[in-house]
This record gives sequence, structure tokens and C-alpha cells, in this order.
Amino acid sequence: MAASKPTRKPAARSAGSGTSDRSRDATGKRAGDARGNGDELHQSAGGAHPPLTTNQGLPLADNQNSLRATERSPTLLEDFILREKITHFDHERIPERIVHARGSAAHGYFELTKSLAPYTRAKILTEVGEKTPLFTRFSTVAGGAGSVDTPRDVRGFAVKFYTREGNWDLVGNNIPVFFIQDAMKFPDVVHSVKMEPDRGYPQAGSAHDTFWDFVSLTPETMHMIMWAMSDRTIPRSLRTIEGFGVHSFRLVNEAGDSTFVKFHWRPKLGIQSTVWDEAVKLQSADNDFHRRDLFEAIQSGNFPEWELAVQLFTQEDADGFPFDHLDATKLIPEELVPLTVVGRMVLDRWPDNFFAETEQVAFCPSHVVPGIDFSNDPLLQGRLFSYLDTQLSRLGGPNFHQIPINAPKCPFANLQRDGHMQMGVPKGRVNYEPSSLQGDTPRETPAGFRSHATPADDGAKGRIRAGSFADHYSQARMFFRSQSAPEQAHIASALVFELSKVETAHVREAVVSHLRHVDPALAQRVADGLGMDALPPAPEARVAPQDLDPSPALRIIDRMKDTLEGRCVGILVHDGSDAATIKSLRKAAESAGATVKVVAPKLGGARLADGKKLPADGQLAGTPSAVFDAVAVVLSSDAGKQLAKEAAAVDWVRDAFGHLKAIAADAGAQAVLKAGGIARDKGVVDAGDIKGFIAAAKTRQWDREPKVRLLA
Repeated sequence: MAASKPTRKPAARSAGSGTSDRSRDATGKRAGDARGNGDELHQSAGGAHPPLTTNQGLPLADNQNSLRATERSPTLLEDFILREKITHFDHERIPERIVHARGSAAHGYFELTKSLAPYTRAKILTEVGEKTPLFTRFSTVAGGAGSVDTPRDVRGFAVKFYTREGNWDLVGNNIPVFFIQDAMKFPDVVHSVKMEPDRGYPQAGSAHDTFWDFVSLTPETMHMIMWAMSDRTIPRSLRTIEGFGVHSFRLVNEAGDSTFVKFHWRPKLGIQSTVWDEAVKLQSADNDFHRRDLFEAIQSGNFPEWELAVQLFTQEDADGFPFDHLDATKLIPEELVPLTVVGRMVLDRWPDNFFAETEQVAFCPSHVVPGIDFSNDPLLQGRLFSYLDTQLSRLGGPNFHQIPINAPKCPFANLQRDGHMQMGVPKGRVNYEPSSLQGDTPRETPAGFRSHATPADDGAKGRIRAGSFADHYSQARMFFRSQSAPEQAHIASALVFELSKVETAHVREAVVSHLRHVDPALAQRVADGLGMDALPPAPEARVAPQDLDPSPALRIIDRMKDTLEGRCVGILVHDGSDAATIKSLRKAAESAGATVKVVAPKLGGARLADGKKLPADGQLAGTPSAVFDAVAVVLSSDAGKQLAKEAAAVDWVRDAFGHLKAIAADAGAQAVLKAGGIARDKGVVDAGDIKGFIAAAKTRQWDREPKVRLLA
């Protein structure tokens, strides 16, 4: 599939012992011995550190890697240590989800537009024009169900397809990579990012010591950290996020031939984000900002839509990549394997009951249909076990699939019986197979799911990580260097903000030391922002970082669509405002695809200059400009002078300017702009310049940013 195949540099094979110690004791000093099968850190017991054991007291020699037959084979079910660790983790919270607790969801459909019949026998991917019902849930990761919509966080992006061959759950995020390479570390990364167990905070935030301590000791996190500190984690709307299946999966055709696939969701409206100050103010303005936006779009008939695109590649293609596609901390650049659009998803109906549907829906990566299979990604292998185990606890037992939102819409039959909350009434005496006592029991079918017969690599069973997983910095470097200048500044500033919340000095220093491998200039910017006198030395890199070609597809700013479709324009009015100007602004914005909302000092609205009353959609003090994508201020001279003394009005225009939004203002509004210290630029236009305002409203005024805030 790739036009050219770069040669993969040979990665260091696993060794029985590591090279140098990188662990620290409680004082921050280097301690213990570092041993490893790869670049992962192994900290040895000794001194005040007791041996790490299972719940039964069995000492553990390796808490970093799950058990595999060979270094790139699937995880083995016999790994009782992995099962105990993840089982305990899955059952820590009842009934709230441990991660992805705060979610918003909607019903819709998927329509296939391009057949993948040469690659798969999955009917949902071969029958063009077929519309398959689905249910999609978006979520934040770190916060609880009662947290807010707009923190800096990864967004979950999970889709349940109710196909004619059974349910297919495509469970992913709005970021194509993850923090860790092996499911053995999933409880650890989540424990580190959740609120600290002794103090119960911070909620829904990663700016604290335990998370960054884990990051500083786990270099495989560096690529994900670049994404997490980018504008991807402060999206403007759920309707403007991308979705990724993260892992490589397999498509298997009728002949049994396998092709690797990565799944991508691309929003019709394009990618949009906020700036950090705006995201912070949205948290206080509206805790449900993303949920409300999704609800209002569906209710108004502006149905959110995404394209489903795939990256298809063979084992031969994969062998030529300069990274291992089975490593979940790596992505495949679109320039290397282009995306092929195969369908679209439309969300057109809000749930009838939030608890019954949004809260009780259960997604499991193990839910696939014939023609779709798994790769040997060790993180995916652990998820196949973990999700199902979690549902058993959260939803009361093994019959959670009978809850309407989880039940297949096609016929299903098996020989599983009884259990907590059994809603069916199975009939007959046979609940086993093979059997001969009943003529209507379910049987195997040649058309059913078959695992792809993947040849095994040579090697010996053990807790081992493939040497091809050892390059932790090259893609992090590629991601950072692929960003536009403003986005690079946002990443640096986000790192400064997050690390400024970290109390432990050696953790801050360790993170900055890793950044030297990502980009020396980035490391220096962050060090300067933290007030460090000198850059800390870079840690040893097991695989020297490569200078991969930049990927413009990884940006946001340069890829934002030149449109107002799906966006919202706010118009601030008061008694005496000019009706004709308001009408012209509204007509132009709505013609361009935007929603228009009127804001006034009083919820009852304003008496315009023509004597007519204009109802308000929001009251000034409770509807800050942060909730809009562009704003207009239309005031009489007297109203302008009055609102220039009103803090909420001054903040309304000052925040819009600081958040780089277009502002249209008539003569009466100039007093408010002057009170806010706003100077005219290409994004601040006269309210009569309708064409100029609409053009400016379609984007952010990035040239303005250095004038309104200090960035790292």
C-alpha cells in the first residue's frame, strides 16, 4: 500500500539485564538496579522498598510485560499475574466506569460508500449503500461522572454497530496512539492520572505529581504526551474531534487472506479546538458545554457526521516501516499509508433515557464480526480481556448483553444459561454441545468467526518486549515538528502549566530531560518556562531518535475548514440596538451555516430602535463569549456607555479578543471595546462590514495571539 518503504533500523533485541539504573528512591536519588527486556524501567526491591507480590504473596520478577509465547505473539491466557492485576483494577469502582466515566452519546447509522470485499468478508464493510444502526459514546478519560466536559484530556470515541452478523464495537479515542505498549501497565497509567489516593484530587486533571512521575520513568509515554499537551485535548466540540481505533486490526477475506487495517473517523466539520484560557473559562461557564452542543445540534437537525477511513497495509508493507505497527505508541503517517474513505456515520437521535442507554452501554474490543480479527498488539490483547471483565462488575453480571442498548438487533443463540439478571427464558433440556437430544439447539457454522492463522515467530516463552518497540522518541519528535508554530507554542505552554503543578523537583527535571530527545528547542522552552537554571542531562535512549519526515496531516490549525458550518455566532444587544444591523448579521451568519444566538443584559431581551422586542437566548452574565465561535456587538451610543461600566460586558469582548475570535462592532459598541483595551485588527471589523466579519469568523486570528498572552 505504501508508495515507498523506508528501511527499518535494526532495534536492539531484548537482553537479560539492563545497562544503567534510571530509578529513583523517595528522595529523588537514583537507586536499585535497572533490569529490562527492553527500554522499560525495572525497579528492584531493597532498603525501604519491599518485594512486589501478587495478592497471594508471590514475588514478581517482571511487572512491565505480559506473558507471550514469543516476543511478538499474542498474550497467553496462562498469565495469571496479568489477569489478577487487571481483574482487580476492573473491579475497583462500582458502578461508575473507572475511566471514561463522563460520557455523552447518540444513536445514528453507518452507510458504506466503498466496498472492502477484496479484503474482508464482513458484510458491514462489503455491502455498499447498506445502513447499519449504531450507538456512539464520547467521553473524557480521567474525570468521574460528575466532572466537567472541557478539561485537557483524551476523549473516548466508541461506536457500537448493530450489524446483521452481530455487534461490532470499534472502541477508540480521539488520539491515534496511547501512553503504554503493554496492557500490564494499564492499571499503572490510570492509577497515576486519576486523583491522588491520599488527597482525592485533582479531579479530571493530569497536572499533578503522580502522573508526571509515571511519565518521567516511562519514556514510551513521550509520543502520547505530545498529543495530550496539544490542542487535540481541548476540543471545541465533540462534533469536531477525530476518532481512531488506535490498534492495528486484521481484515480477513473469503479466501482467508489477511490485510492489516487501522480505522479513522474524520469529522465533516473539520477539526476545531479551543485555546487554553478559553477552555478554562468554559469549565466555569458551562460544565456540560460539549454535551449541550451535541444535543442542540441533533435537536436542530444539524446531524453530526464523520467519514470512516481506513489505512490498509500488508505484512510486507509493515516490514518496511521504520517502527513496529503493533506498538500502540506509534502511528502510521498518512503520507506513508494514505487514508481511504469507505463510509460515513451520522448521529441523528438523542437517547430516550440517559441512564438506560448512555450509562449502561457496554463496549468491548472483543466484539467483532466475521471478517475482522485482532493483531498481536500486546495492549489490544489485554483490552480483549479487561473490558468484558469490567462489564461483569459494573453491570451486575454476565447477562449485561440483554440490556436493550447492548443487545444485538440480529438473532442470537447460544448455550449459556442462568446467571444474575437473566431476562430470557431458555427452553429445552440441552445446554451443551455436541448433543443429540434436541432438534433446535444452536450449532457451529462455516460462515462464523475464524481467527486468522498467523505464523508464529521463533523464540521462547517469557515476559519479553519486542526490541522493535524500543524507539520511544522518534514519533514524538515527528509529531512536535509537524505542528504549526502556534501549536508548538501551545504544547510548550501546556507542558509548563502541567509541570508547574508538580511539587517534586526531580520529576519536573526528568520530564524535561526526556524532551531533549523529542526536540532540544522544546526542552529549552519548557525549562525556561519552569525557571530552570540549566537543562538536565538527557537520559540514555536505547534506540537513537530518528528524524522522520514531518506529517502535515497531524496539525489542526492548517487543516481547519474555511467554513462557519456547525459553529455559533453570538450577538450582544441592549435597548436601542439597531434592528437592521442585527438582521443583516444574523442572515449572513445563518446563510454561512452558523447558528446565531442573541445575548442581552436581561433574559427577557431588548427593545430595539424600531420599537420591537427581541427575545434573548442567553443572559449576559451567564452567557460568556467563550461559548461562541465569533461575536458581534450592536449597541446604541447610550447602551455602549452603560455597558462599558459593566464588567460582564467588558469581559465578553475582552475574552473574545483574547480567544482570537472575530468581533463585529458598530459605533455604539466602541465604548465597550475601548474599555476592554481592544485595538482594531483584521479580526475586529465594523458591524456594517458583513463580508469581512463572515470571512474573519471562519477562523481564529492566530497572528493576534502573541499580543494577548505570553507563551512558552
